[in-house]
Amino acid sequence: MAKIEVSVVHCYGSARRSWWLGSFVLALILLLTGQAAAQIRVNPTGVNVSTQTPTVAFLTFGSLNNQKPAEATWCGELIPATPDLGQKCNPATIFGVIPARYDRTTQSGTNAYTDIMTLPASVSRRAYQAAARGEASSFFFVRRFVSTVGGPDEFVVVICRMTGGMAGSPFSLTDVEIGFFGVDKPILFSRPGEKLPQIEAKITYTGTGRLRGRWEVVMPGEEPPAARDLLTEATLPIEQRDTQRHYTQLERFNVFLPGRGQYTLPGPDPDKLPVRVAGEYMVLLRIEASKDEAARSDLAVIGAGPGVVYSGAVAGFPMPILRYFVGAGAVATITQLTPPADRIFGAAGAIDFAWMDVERAQVYHLEITDSTGKSVLSALLSPGMGTYRAPSWLRERSGAGVLRWRVIALDETGNQLAESPWRSLRFSGSGADAERPSP
Repeated sequence: MAKIEVSVVHCYGSARRSWWLGSFVLALILLLTGQAAAQIRVNPTGVNVSTQTPTVAFLTFGSLNNQKPAEATWCGELIPATPDLGQKCNPATIFGVIPARYDRTTQSGTNAYTDIMTLPASVSRRAYQAAARGEASSFFFVRRFVSTVGGPDEFVVVICRMTGGMAGSPFSLTDVEIGFFGVDKPILFSRPGEKLPQIEAKITYTGTGRLRGRWEVVMPGEEPPAARDLLTEATLPIEQRDTQRHYTQLERFNVFLPGRGQYTLPGPDPDKLPVRVAGEYMVLLRIEASKDEAARSDLAVIGAGPGVVYSGAVAGFPMPILRYFVGAGAVATITQLTPPADRIFGAAGAIDFAWMDVERAQVYHLEITDSTGKSVLSALLSPGMGTYRAPSWLRERSGAGVLRWRVIALDETGNQLAESPWRSLRFSGSGADAERPSP
């Protein structure tokens, strides 16, 4: 009789006995139905999921053989994947497909992938509603793997067992907003030497654990961080965690977060924020991996390497950036602008334009054109605002080309006082280019 392996992540309830019983029953069902299970193995084997909030889990898939991950789906029932391997979702019971912005599968070594399973609250609610109608209280996360040498597809099943709250869920970050306290602007302007307001980060999370990390600042002229540099350390495979770019450290933090789901993290001491050199500064929130038994991956059992990887404080998105500018209050030309030239924006998130006020200006004219000079967007803005958030349809109108933008300052009679040089920006649907904007 052929050897059968079952690749299952079992999201268990609070009782260890239920976890073992559920795993045994699933394995028995697959065995009795004669389905050939996928050869890909996965770890960890235990994660709870909340019924009302998002849940994030770090998974490692090992023993891959010329295969790469494809789409992932949540559903209420499985059907045989014949002629492929394993079991796949019944199309009639699909709760949702993992959004592209949350798909963070990353190759780890030569025969493994890490996967950050971000379960949206909408999927949790649909599964909860199905359970309330009398259906099973568990549901499935199914990741498909495609052969690069013409072999059959393989499906790996994740059994997600719902819990009433966040107890036992992995310690993960589900939302982070960073801003200056009491300042309702995405970007702040300051004069040289002027003290900045206090920074704070509003964090939404699951589970419990220690939030460890540091505040860093990117100085004017330094190469800005890539989206990968903004991920929490626990989101990366173990061999990539020491490769993120580091900047000037402002302050460290190490606090314990109880199971309340929300926490406001104070920022660095405002006296430590550099304000003497003119230019653009970026404040970064760098979250380090912490030890969490509910977020651990044993690489040895799946053939992906030695030892255990802890992924407390995992997140399915890059940390936001907080920007501020230091410069004179009145300038002859509008030179302090953001985004900088050749900025790449991802497939989602807000697009904020900002500039410094010009003395005697009564109105600002923001122009955005395509590469041929055709107007894409035009806006008249009041003085003192300093920022403008573009509508979501700007991406659609940009197509695959590069856009140009500038700001013109006008006095009360409509005469031009100053204008900025043209800046360029473009959009990319690539996950590597995607960036979560600053609040």
